[in-house]
Amino acid sequence: MNIRCRVENLSFSPSLPAAVDVSSTLSVCYRFALGLPSLYSQAVLPDLLPGREGRAKEPFFQNMQEIVYEVIGAILPQLKEKPFALFGHSFVTLFGAMTCFAFAEHVNKVYNLEPIHMFLSGASAPYSEARLQAPRRSHLSDQEFLVWVTSIGGTPPEILANAELAKLFLPALKADLCVAENYRCSRPSTPILSCPVSCFDGKEDAPHDLQAWKDMTNGDFTVQMLPGSHFYLKEEANEKYILDHITKHFETAEMDYL
Repeated sequence: MNIRCRVENLSFSPSLPAAVDVSSTLSVCYRFALGLPSLYSQAVLPDLLPGREGRAKEPFFQNMQEIVYEVIGAILPQLKEKPFALFGHSFVTLFGAMTCFAFAEHVNKVYNLEPIHMFLSGASAPYSEARLQAPRRSHLSDQEFLVWVTSIGGTPPEILANAELAKLFLPALKADLCVAENYRCSRPSTPILSCPVSCFDGKEDAPHDLQAWKDMTNGDFTVQMLPGSHFYLKEEANEKYILDHITKHFETAEMDYL
């Protein structure tokens, strides 16, 4: 087995897929793209999800369980073949930190599988009081929702300024956010994982309870704050820092796996 780890083209642009190429480790990177088809890497999720393009006539996901089942149906064989890691940013969209947690919990409980590392960013733990008390946004009018999306940044201004484009992504984003807002889980009484968990956040973002993520694992746990707001990942220096961090941990995990 080649223990050299390569992380290539992990772009944090909200309209581009994340492509992580690790020689012997499958990385499932959950993105924060705003409900657009380009958020999926074909190697991870080969089909568009309900409500998008080829499946536009299908209803959006109604709950987290539906999302987890869809993802597992697409990638379970790969998960059984080689180690995998998870990355999730934000509480806002379909494949963010919430889905990472729900996915990791499910595959561990049902298939006795566990990621070699969890990388979580820009979101409170789903069972934390900070998250449970957070304002709900999915019920806002389209105009109010656009104002809020603009305030957190990350969305190309040409999309926000174009009424036709906004009509395309708003229903998907609001549906995704509704799933995240309605997702409920209990704080683990005992850790459900043993893998390391790395948390990141922007120093200027609204406060998130990152420390609460520690309850999910008895493995190493770290929190790192980087310059910027909610989409701090788009800053070149921050992107490089996170890429280096992921690469380092993949290399370490791969040597341990040997």
